[in-house]
Amino acid sequence: MKILLVVLESIKFEHTVFALPFAFLGAFLAARGFPGWETSFWIMAAMVGARSAAMAFNRLVDREDDRLNPRTRSRALPQGLLSIRFVGLFILASALLFLTSAWMLNNLAFRLSPFALAIILAYSYTKRFTAFSHLILGLALAIAPVGGWIAVRGELDLAPFYVATAVLFWVGGFDIIYSCQDCEFDRKLGRFSLPSKWGIKTALRLSALSHVIMMACLMASFFYFRLSLFSWVGLALVAIGLIYEHNLVRPDDLSRLDAAFFTLNGFISLVLFTFVSLDLWLFAA
Repeated sequence: MKILLVVLESIKFEHTVFALPFAFLGAFLAARGFPGWETSFWIMAAMVGARSAAMAFNRLVDREDDRLNPRTRSRALPQGLLSIRFVGLFILASALLFLTSAWMLNNLAFRLSPFALAIILAYSYTKRFTAFSHLILGLALAIAPVGGWIAVRGELDLAPFYVATAVLFWVGGFDIIYSCQDCEFDRKLGRFSLPSKWGIKTALRLSALSHVIMMACLMASFFYFRLSLFSWVGLALVAIGLIYEHNLVRPDDLSRLDAAFFTLNGFISLVLFTFVSLDLWLFAA
């Protein structure tokens, strides 16, 4: 049990809150309300499996980088608290949970699940060859609302891609902010990120632009799905959260970066899902 707690801490299991609400958002939009308990259970299981596999794989791939980075050298793998073998088995178990959950949902979800898994695992290598790795991470999480839609409908449609595009730029934007703290380390080691390529000031501007695009995509999705004023109130709170997030971080002061990354993005994800899901569940015709 202790070693399992160590691996859950290593992958920041509690941060599943970032992606899970968007999977359920896609499901609620597909169902125009609550998608049912059984479907919801398997969506949750799929998301836990997918994110756990992706994060553990990322820790495995980056273990040598983490050992050299003063910020991350206290993580479990560099410290020897976890073995490569155990982490590998955890990744396999998590991937099997994801694939099994997709199989329990419907045929299309299962057939597409290996491609989704490949995308979320491949992200871990992207800092080695592109400064736009932030958007690849965004793409990995953007699968969530599309997956939620497929889980309910059993078919692929353009409709959830409005939300998926918003998630892509939301995640890309806040990952740019997060990567600012490793700007000098990435340059020294030859890893790619927007802060290491163009500097923190320019990177923060690109992060803000990403979040403007996110808001535009969410507005387009709200019009497309004909959501009520209740959802727009939630969107206004999201906008306030994003503005506050960008006010917390400045090129010459990254001391409040953790609050900007963890607290506010968890707030944004949960607020958006809560308002839209209640709108669909309680007010949709």
